[in-house]
Amino acid sequence: MAYSGKVLVIDDDPNRGSNLAELASTAGFTTSVANSLDSFSASLGESSDWDVVLCDVHATPEAWAVEGASLRELDIQVPVMMFSNESRSASMMRALRLGANDFFATPVQDPEALVASMERCVRLRTMSRELRRSRQELEAANRELKNTVRVLEKDQQAGRQVQMRMLPTSPMVVSDYMFSHTIIPSLYLSGDFTDYFTVDEHYVVFFMADVSGHGSSSAFATVLLKNLFARKRSDYLRRNDNTILSPVAMLSLANRELLELDVGKYATMVIGVLDQIENTLQYSVAGHLPLPVLVSDAGAAYLEGEGNAVGMMPDARYNEHSINLPDAFMLALFSDGILEILPPMNLVEKEAFFLDVFSRTADTPEELVSQLGLDSAETAPDDIAALFVSKRVSNE
Repeated sequence: MAYSGKVLVIDDDPNRGSNLAELASTAGFTTSVANSLDSFSASLGESSDWDVVLCDVHATPEAWAVEGASLRELDIQVPVMMFSNESRSASMMRALRLGANDFFATPVQDPEALVASMERCVRLRTMSRELRRSRQELEAANRELKNTVRVLEKDQQAGRQVQMRMLPTSPMVVSDYMFSHTIIPSLYLSGDFTDYFTVDEHYVVFFMADVSGHGSSSAFATVLLKNLFARKRSDYLRRNDNTILSPVAMLSLANRELLELDVGKYATMVIGVLDQIENTLQYSVAGHLPLPVLVSDAGAAYLEGEGNAVGMMPDARYNEHSINLPDAFMLALFSDGILEILPPMNLVEKEAFFLDVFSRTADTPEELVSQLGLDSAETAPDDIAALFVSKRVSNE
């Protein structure tokens, strides 16, 4: 059987060195002979081309004899097999202390055992090279991954800045009404979005959207919804198209556009149209939880509403509700991320706890945000969005 591998024979006795080299060559190894290890010790590190060194136990660098330095201390990573024709036990102990992989007495009495040991050393060296290559490849892949992550983080940060700029002014005061919002993304980008804007002197339109999933794809869907409402507002001003004043019609449009986007995204929504002159609210709910909460002197209560989320089915139907608003009130809309941070375990308990917080501490949006811990939260398990509509009592 022919073996492969590069063998370096070190022996200050030319005859012994030649005999070992001939034995290795006959077995199929590529062999070189030298009379001292000193000139090779610097080239026997991890990246060395040599597979195994056959070395007389005394034909070693001076450091071994003077300081007893081991192979590892001299950074010799190539497997070393040592030989000696002197007292076998003493020489063997010296070889083992130095870190030799094997020891043979000379002249070699069992050439087959020597060749088998050399082959084991070659396999060990081959595995070491493969591990080194794998480590280098892993380190290179890790560096590339880190660079990719840094690029993605920068993109996400830039996207977050863009998304934050899409949000309306907070607070926005219109007559006796004040609109404000809070957004806490679970990642850089959020699938939760809110907007509010005036439509002529009578109306303020607002909406809350909670897009399924997280990250970039969900954030892109919020851009689509923002654009939809901006277009329909423009159509009202330029073409007398009243669609923007119909929550049901806007939900139907949002449903169609998300389906046409065909990215597997859907969104729960609440859309409201506030009539400043009449102090009334028209609104529609598309599968959104928790439901809007209306707080006034009469207490805190959920508004009614149900319906399919937009972007799920083409034949979805929505209902419109109309209510007369109190002279002074606060209307609060939250995305379902708020339910993740409430202490009770099940949904019924969470909704009851949520309503109780409003009853106890909801004099202003700021107090409510503080009570829920949103003023100090930078990230959350799920995106959290909050929209507040408040009416002050007129002094006139």
